[in-house]
Order: sequence, then C-alpha cells, then structure tokens
Amino acid sequence: MKRIEELWIEEGIERPLALDGCPVQLTGKNRVTLVALGDVGASVLIGLRLLGGDVISAIGISDLSEPNMDRMEQELNQIRYPFGLETLPAVEKVKPEQLFDCDVFIFCASKGVPPVGSGGDVRMAQLAANRELAALYGKMAKEAGYQGMVAMVSDPVDPLCRAFLDASGLSPAQIQGYGLGVMNARALYFSEKDERFARYASEGRAYGPHGADLVIADSVNDYDDALSRELTALTVSANMRIRDLGYKPYIAPALSSAAISILLTLRGQWHYSSLYLGDRKTGAFLGIKNKMTGTGPVYEDIPLPEELFERIRHAYHNLCLLG
Repeated sequence: MKRIEELWIEEGIERPLALDGCPVQLTGKNRVTLVALGDVGASVLIGLRLLGGDVISAIGISDLSEPNMDRMEQELNQIRYPFGLETLPAVEKVKPEQLFDCDVFIFCASKGVPPVGSGGDVRMAQLAANRELAALYGKMAKEAGYQGMVAMVSDPVDPLCRAFLDASGLSPAQIQGYGLGVMNARALYFSEKDERFARYASEGRAYGPHGADLVIADSVNDYDDALSRELTALTVSANMRIRDLGYKPYIAPALSSAAISILLTLRGQWHYSSLYLGDRKTGAFLGIKNKMTGTGPVYEDIPLPEELFERIRHAYHNLCLLG
C-alpha cells in the first residue's frame, strides 16, 4: 500500500510547496467574479445563482461581448423565487480593472472549443491557445496583488492551472482546477447502469486529470483493476457519446465539475478538484478528493493498493511532463 506523498518522491521532488492558507471566506459569503459567458460560463453562472445563496454575496460577470453581458445581467437577475421566499446572489457586470476585486475568480475563458465531429481528445486540443490565455490572466492577478482563490474551469483544466500558477506567482493553495467532478458524476451514472460497478457509489474514487489519464477506482477497499479500467473507459468516453449525438457536452461539466464543486469548496465540504503537488520547478495539479479548511485545502490521504497507485503515478507523471 502506498500514499499520495510517494508521487512526488518518485518525481525527485524533495520539498513540495505547502498548501497553506485559506483564500476564501469559509464563515461568510464570498464575492465571485466569473470570466467568459459562453455555453460553459453561462451554465456555471446559472448554477451558482440558483444554488449558492448561502456562500455567495454577489457574482460579477465579464465577457468580450457587451450585449451578452447585458443579457446575462438581466436574465439571471430575473430568476427569482416568488414572495421573497429566498434571496439569490445578485449578478453584476464588472469592468476589466475590477476583475480581481473578489474572493473567488472563476476562469471559463477559451480561445476555441473544437466543433462537434472533432476526433481525438478535444480537451487537449485546446491546450496551446488556452495556456496563453490563462497566463495572461495570471499576470493580471499578480499585478492586482490578488489574495483570493482561482477556480480554473477551462480545458484542459490541470495544465491551465499550472500556467496560471507560474504566471501569477500565487500560492498553490489559491488555485484549484475544476474538471474531476463530472468524471465522478459520469462514473456514478454508469455504476447505476451496470450492477458490476455498483459499489463505486460507496467505495469508489476518482483521481487525475479531466481527460485520457483519468483514474477511476471501483473501490479503495477491495480494488478490482479490470473493472476499474472498464469503468474508467466508459467515463472518459462519455463526452464523445454526447458529441456523437450532435451536441457539445458542456452542461454536466459546468454543473458537476464547476458550480457544485466550487460551492462545496466554499462550504468546506469534501469534493473533487485539482490541487498542486510539487515545488516551483516540478509538479502538477492532480485531481483528488479534498476540502477547504481554515488553514488551507487538505486532500484525502488513504493507503492505496499498488495497482491503483501505479495508475495515479502514471497520470501525475504525464501531467508533470506537460509543465
């Protein structure tokens, strides 16, 4: 049995950066800024407004299209309960110089999503263009002296987190990648379709990137490598099933990976997101079960079977190579 710390030891990392410091308001409400209101961003926005009234005070929005911002400001603020039954966080347009006047900065910007019909890993196809974009906003965060949390939603989540970290100089505790939540949700979906995978709901775990090197474990108590790899394959290809129907698969990722997982972070509850494991030179953001505490994010650290650990190590190593 092995533990997560052995990942960076095998990469030759002697002193990984500490995940110290809580960048959000765990005992109060947070002001959120969300950048880019495309399909994903708009869906995240809807989820946060409907579900986040307990931990969000207001949601600032920014988009290259002024009419789109006007539309979202009006439409989202017209989603209301009758008779004052519940107050939802206000949605407000923000100017470029106000982007980092917040507690949580949500990055949904992208230079282009591959069209329906594209083959291969469409997430990784966006890496070059979106890495440049993430670095640009990282420099803006540095110039603003940003002290809050960055929630990376754009694909590929984990390398873009690293690009933001390098450009911003923020502490690792300030940045999390939100891509693994939907992979867990998809694994749950398939576990309900096939009783062979049923124990995933109570014993399973998800690790690694929102992509080809994803690791789904059918159980951490009695790990079955063959079943786990079969469930992993179903989970990884789930987005292509939606594309084969002629649609872009953005609704479940926007809500499961982003909106719900970000809200769980702000509530200090267990969720799936990516945390940085490494030093300033070598390391990667790895998706793992974790929660935010008053002293910073902490991840679940349980003994892992050798076969499962090796799969996670392979995913972590490949993420380190992406830089």
